[in-house]
Amino acid sequence: MHSINTRSKTAWTRPALVTYAQANKRDVVDLTRRLLGKPSENPPGDTRSIAEEIVSILTAAEIDVKIYPSAEHIHNVVARVRGTGSGPRLILNGHLDTFPLGQGSNWTVPPTGLERDGKLYGLGVSDMKGGVAASIFALLNLAAARESWCGEVVATFAGDEETMGVLGTQFLLDTVPDARGDAVICADAGSPRVLRIGEKGLVWLRISASGRAAHAAHVHRGDSAIDKLMTALSRIAELRDLPIPGRDDVRSVIESAKAVSEPMSGDGESDVLQKITVTFGTFRGGQLPNLISDKAEATADIRLPLGFSAEDAKKAVMSRVRDLEGVSVDFSRAYDPSWTSPDHPLVMSLKASCQEILGAEPVLNMRVGASDSRLYRRAGVPTVVCGLTPNNMGAADEYVDIEELSSLGVIITLAAFDYLRQGG
Repeated sequence: MHSINTRSKTAWTRPALVTYAQANKRDVVDLTRRLLGKPSENPPGDTRSIAEEIVSILTAAEIDVKIYPSAEHIHNVVARVRGTGSGPRLILNGHLDTFPLGQGSNWTVPPTGLERDGKLYGLGVSDMKGGVAASIFALLNLAAARESWCGEVVATFAGDEETMGVLGTQFLLDTVPDARGDAVICADAGSPRVLRIGEKGLVWLRISASGRAAHAAHVHRGDSAIDKLMTALSRIAELRDLPIPGRDDVRSVIESAKAVSEPMSGDGESDVLQKITVTFGTFRGGQLPNLISDKAEATADIRLPLGFSAEDAKKAVMSRVRDLEGVSVDFSRAYDPSWTSPDHPLVMSLKASCQEILGAEPVLNMRVGASDSRLYRRAGVPTVVCGLTPNNMGAADEYVDIEELSSLGVIITLAAFDYLRQGG
C-alpha cells in the first residue's frame, strides 16, 4: 500500500487531493483484502482480530485510534483526525461483523479474498469490509490534507451490526462522546449510484396462543391453539392494507429514484418503500395430526414506511388481537422510520463527488433494509448510506466490482473534504 505523510503541515488544494486519491485508489483493494483475511462472522461476532488489523493500519499512519470493547469478543474501533480549526465533526461509520459463512463447500473461491476478472470475492466484501476499507482510505487521505479543512473526522467501526448494533454503534453512541457528530457517511452495502437517505422502521413480535389439548375425534373437548393463532395472524396481516399518510417530499424522492434503483434492488422496491409489510418468519404448534394443539406461536417482522411509527404499529396489532382469548403478543424489537433531508450539505457533497468520479448523477432513495444509519438518525445526526453494490450478499461467492470499490474510496474522500471545507 502506498504510504503517505498524514502529519504533513502542507495545505492541499482540492485538485491535488483528487489527483492523489485517484492515483492511489488501488490502495482500497489492498485494504479490503487485509480485512477479508480477518474472519469476523456473526455469530459468533468475534471482531478482535479485524479490529487489531485496523488499529495496526491507522497506528502506522500516526492516526489516533482506540479499541472500545463492548464484550470480551466484540471490539469496536474509533479513530480521530483533527483539521486546522473549529468546524463540524464528520463521522465515517461502518461495521466489522459479517454474515456467517454457511456451507463453505458452496464457495468456489476463498472466502478470505480473491481477485478475478475485475471482481473481488470474499465473505462480507460488500457487507461491508469494502466499505470499511474505503472509509479507512478516505481517513488516511484526509489526515494528509488536514491543513486544508476545519473540524474533525471520526471513524466509528462497530463490532456488532448484523444483530442490530446494540453492542456496536449503539454502544459507541452511548459511551464514547467522540462517536457523535454533525453528519455521517455510512459505507454499508448499497450503491454509489443510489444514495440512501432514509430507512423503514421495524417491529418484531412473537404471537403466542394457548388452548386445551384433546383427541381430534373429540373436537368438542378441545380448544385449538393453532386455530386461535391463525386468526391472530390473519388480523395482523391486515396491516398491509392500512393507508399511510405519506409525505410528498418522500414520495417524490422514491418515485424519482425508481428507474435507477429498482434494476439494482428488484422490481417493486418503490411500492414496498411506501407500504407496511408483514412477514411471518416462524410458526410452531401441535404435536400430532390427531391431537388438538394446546400451544402455538409465531414470529412476525413488520416494516414501516415514513408516516407510520413503531408505536402506531404496536397499537394497530393490539387493537386486532386483544379480544382473542388465550392470545398474547410480545414485542421484542422496534424502531421508527428515519430520514435525512435531501437538501442537507452532506447529501449535496456526496451527490457531487459521485457524479464527478462516476460520470453520472446518483439518485436519492430510501433503504428497504436496516443499517446502523438508523441509530445515528435516531440520535439526531443526519446520515447518508453510500456503499458498494452487493452481489451474492449473504450467499456463496459474494463479490464487488473492483473499479467501483476503488472509486468509493475516492468518492468518500472528496465528499468529506468538501463538506468540511464548507463548514458543514
